[in-house]
Amino acid sequence: MSSKEEIRKKVDENWKKQVEKEKTESQGKNSAYYEPTFKIFISSLSMQAMIAMGKLQNPVTNKTEKNMGQAKYLIDTLGILKEKTKGNLDKDEESILEDSLFNLRMAYVEEKEK
Repeated sequence: MSSKEEIRKKVDENWKKQVEKEKTESQGKNSAYYEPTFKIFISSLSMQAMIAMGKLQNPVTNKTEKNMGQAKYLIDTLGILKEKTKGNLDKDEESILEDSLFNLRMAYVEEKEK
């Protein structure tokens, strides 16, 4: 095993230990521990795209702003995910990705036509 592979393995092992430690600590404090899921990831990208299209208020600035270039980038990113994950998603994951892409593309076209 090369030195680079050994370093990556060590970092991966340390990462897993740290995540497990945080998970255990949150349970001890009765606080929520949120484990990332594919559905949450897709929802997050979708929400960012809606914010970029000015369909939702930006939670950081509390303003509604449009950045159609950013919206297109996020929608295209979801399209890449769809292609790269083809055949590897369960039915619910595939459905949320398909629905998100359809709705975002429709909203994008609608905004561009205004």
